[in-house]
Amino acid sequence: MTPVEDAKQESAIGRDHEDSALPTALEAPITVIPFEGTGVSCGTRAIPSEVPVNLVYGGIPFAVMMTTPSDLEDFALGFSLTEGIITHPQDIRGSRVEQDERGLRLAIDLVPDRLHEHLARKRALSGRTGCGLCGIDDLKSLPQARAPEGDAPVVAVSAIHSALLGLDRRQDLNERTRAVHAAAWADRDGTIRFVREDVGRHNALDKLIGAACRAGTPPDSGFVVVTSRCSFELVEKVAAFGARTLVSISAPTSLALERARHLDITLIGIARRDTMTVFHGIERIIRMDGA
Repeated sequence: MTPVEDAKQESAIGRDHEDSALPTALEAPITVIPFEGTGVSCGTRAIPSEVPVNLVYGGIPFAVMMTTPSDLEDFALGFSLTEGIITHPQDIRGSRVEQDERGLRLAIDLVPDRLHEHLARKRALSGRTGCGLCGIDDLKSLPQARAPEGDAPVVAVSAIHSALLGLDRRQDLNERTRAVHAAAWADRDGTIRFVREDVGRHNALDKLIGAACRAGTPPDSGFVVVTSRCSFELVEKVAAFGARTLVSISAPTSLALERARHLDITLIGIARRDTMTVFHGIERIIRMDGA
């Protein structure tokens, strides 16, 4: 059975986005069996939709990514920008979602000059959920974003704390499924402006960046918060957008920290309700007491 048929057969929930006919989550029957004692129970549980999406530029397939079928126009823009296919949002003339028996096609129309440059490149991504390096055939092809221009902004501890608490209340799909990642954009005072969720952590961040670009959000006006592990690809994507502060609930990998230092991105990890750990950019963090 195809992913589209699966989605139609299951009980659908979460049809709060109009860029595809597929739901963002499904109700699946479950049986809960305890390891000790009796008390087997049956019921249903929301699970996130995971659908293959073929990104197509100028009619030529480029990548297949496993995504949650929501905010796909944001995904088209964010993915194109962070993968280096475009350099400005205006490089995309339009995008549309098309149904396929095996999933979805995300057709992206580029301006002529950008399409010509894109077609000169040869690369293919193969669809693991959130896999950021599929299709790379040598180390020279690892993402290498340019360092954002200007000074990195100062961020208050209180703002980061406020953003973390605010994000907890804005993860609607994860509240239903407990199985997706979120990426959020917060103003410098910690007010959450955008939240995007996806089964893939890279996809969630690409969607967020796309949403911020579409809204005309200046990259130096706030910071990014992610609920996933902090790998180097996320640092590269934040840098490609032009933002200078990344907050993650997990610790960074060694390469993520190396790239954050090279790109001079303030990197904060293990950000929980009680503490946060600054891995780079401590001089740009203001404590609650103003120090």
